[in-house]
Amino acid sequence: MSANNPFARLPEAASFTVTSTTVADGAAWPSAQRSAGVPGGKDVSPQLSWSGAPEGTRSYAVTVYDPDAPTGSGFWHWAVADIPAAVTELPEGAGDDTGPGLPEGAGDDTGPGLPEGAFQLPNDARAARYIGAAPPAGHGPHRYFVVVHALDVESIGIPADATPAVLGFTMAGHILGRAVLTATAETPA
Repeated sequence: MSANNPFARLPEAASFTVTSTTVADGAAWPSAQRSAGVPGGKDVSPQLSWSGAPEGTRSYAVTVYDPDAPTGSGFWHWAVADIPAAVTELPEGAGDDTGPGLPEGAGDDTGPGLPEGAFQLPNDARAARYIGAAPPAGHGPHRYFVVVHALDVESIGIPADATPAVLGFTMAGHILGRAVLTATAETPA
């Protein structure tokens, strides 16, 4: 596992709390949160609840990032922007790509469990949805940083087809607080 800290060069931010009924901080992802490309994987986004965000929070963004992926740039598994400040929870499966009333496979960046106004950005697999953990076999344990970012703007003002890296760059000057939960995954050789 790499010592790579994805927050090392970002501005300091107040800490607040994120919890999950899906995975405990420091624990391995359950099989449903693994990629559909690995046995038992289902690409189901985790349930998340957060509290204690800093005063002045006007929206949230949620990201799931693996800094240990053998890419030189990590791997973004999920990014959601423009979550209203009154929302403090996302249900398990909110990161699906089939919005209400859409034909199966039609795709939608809103997700069935996302609040009105929130949208998903394409991940590093270029799908606007959650994609589960799938570290290469024998590569060792990977860390998955599940982060809720408290922002000082109602809308981050990026297009829905922007990358998670663009979201991160644009958010950098608007982050009031950061709540972090770390999950792990490993694929045996």
